[in-house]
Amino acid sequence: MPTPSLVTLPPESPERGSTDGTPASLTRVTVPELDAILGHQFKVLDDGFVRVIDYMGTDSAVVQAARVSYGAGTKRVSDDRGLIRYLMRHMHTTPFEMCELKLHVRAPMDVWRQWIRHRTASVNEYSTRYSVAIDAAQATAPADWRTQSQANRQGSGEHLSPVIGEELSAAEAELQQLARTVYERRLAVGVAREQARKDLPLSTYTEAYWKIDLHNLLQFLSNRMDQHAQQEIRVYAETIGREVVARWTPLVWEAFEDYRLNAVHLSSLERRVMSAIVSGDLAAAIALAAEAGVLKRRKDGMLGASRERAELEAKLAMFGLAVPWS
Repeated sequence: MPTPSLVTLPPESPERGSTDGTPASLTRVTVPELDAILGHQFKVLDDGFVRVIDYMGTDSAVVQAARVSYGAGTKRVSDDRGLIRYLMRHMHTTPFEMCELKLHVRAPMDVWRQWIRHRTASVNEYSTRYSVAIDAAQATAPADWRTQSQANRQGSGEHLSPVIGEELSAAEAELQQLARTVYERRLAVGVAREQARKDLPLSTYTEAYWKIDLHNLLQFLSNRMDQHAQQEIRVYAETIGREVVARWTPLVWEAFEDYRLNAVHLSSLERRVMSAIVSGDLAAAIALAAEAGVLKRRKDGMLGASRERAELEAKLAMFGLAVPWS
């Protein structure tokens, strides 16, 4: 983990108040590790990328905002680390809004459609009404085609055979080329760009500038780095998290990994069921689950499908606890 720069507020900073009432000048706080990658394109998928354009604030901005009541600056890394972990642990989110990040991203339109659902950012996207669409579409490797998940209606399952994948990838390339040829033919005969684009596939790449504060960025990463997120957007989130945020605010990133990304959250039911199992009262654990409606049975006596029960069973396995109703 990069070592954060320590910043001490000057004696006459606006936060502390000057001795003669005149505001003191401030030096912009920077992060050398992030400055070193400004503008660098981190490759994502086959033709996408993420790059940092600008940023505001550091770990020290988070703790400074949290301590604004008395305006103390950074004293020791351990002090700041403990405060940031406390803020993350207890979901005190406002101090994280003091930091902002501006990215330039290039992603397939179907990925961008999911991305733009996070409505807490300022966005300016490449316009295919004003400009010719980017001549690139995401290609799927033969080994990367996935089946529909049997447990999650919107997710993926296992990979298809590469033999079938070869056929699908060849058809994909043919379809993408045809769509591009038709699009360019329309432009050539004078069709308006806003109309000519309508049959371009969702695999077509788009670009955008995306500016967001750290609190909402962490929410984006929490959702899109999750194992249930679509793989194509997950690789973008992984890149932003591990290549950018980990450099930019290393103390925040460490706390985020501990308390959100790799944490296990228990509902009241899950906590009570686990408590009963640990105490050896398996009958009580079964009764609690039954009362909550997660042990409903079909006419044949078998347990019916229940996403809530499946999630509970996964957490029991994570803690090495046997499922009492199995």
